[in-house]
Amino acid sequence: MQLPTTIDEVLSELDQIIDVSVAENNSMAIFAYVYRRTTAEIKKNVQAGVFEDNKRMEQFDVRFANYYIEAWHNYRTNKPVSASWKMAFDASKEPLCIVQHIMLGMNAHINLDLGVTAATEAEHTSLVDLKTDFMRVNTILFALTNELQSNLGKASRLLFLADWLGRRNDELLINFSIKKARDFSWVTANRIWNAHGSHEKESVRMSTDKAVALIGRELRKPKGWLLRSTISLIRRFEEKDVAKIVRILKNS
Repeated sequence: MQLPTTIDEVLSELDQIIDVSVAENNSMAIFAYVYRRTTAEIKKNVQAGVFEDNKRMEQFDVRFANYYIEAWHNYRTNKPVSASWKMAFDASKEPLCIVQHIMLGMNAHINLDLGVTAATEAEHTSLVDLKTDFMRVNTILFALTNELQSNLGKASRLLFLADWLGRRNDELLINFSIKKARDFSWVTANRIWNAHGSHEKESVRMSTDKAVALIGRELRKPKGWLLRSTISLIRRFEEKDVAKIVRILKNS
């Protein structure tokens, strides 16, 4: 397949992934939409000249997106994918709650792919030069959080129970966040960038993939009776039709 080379092409490809997944009532569409919404916001900020190097950030965003796009196509054609993405894609066939599907996608794409993308981009410059724009994306993502949470609440009526539970324990599923994931990815980027030679860099990438897949396993099947029971209750009263979920998320 030919991967996108511009943000507009990325958005078009994500639209196709969403359409195919919705037609199959496949939960993969949920993360795909959230990611599309995020990518559209990055494009908006690039066009507004928010970043230090807007052209570089657009190309960075395209390279980053292509890890997900390629993984999605490879998974559907039974080609190898990272352990992190296999964990997320396999989980789309299971009766998980909406927020789990989103977190599993975020886990693979941010905790693994983002760090690899940053390290690769820094081969042409340096991580120091990249850091300001990398961190600036955090501000953009935080601005989307309220929108996402509000719309998720319309599709998952008891989602507030997760906030309640989060104040009472430190389970990974409850405390997983974009900021923590992006902080993790920056550490990964530094580890890969500081590694010597392609073999050592690949070794760091593979060890990170294994670690991120383990995080995914805990997100997919969290420990603790109270948390599992709460998730089961949340799912019982949330929307199950993927097309309806995506429509609700779009109505911002």
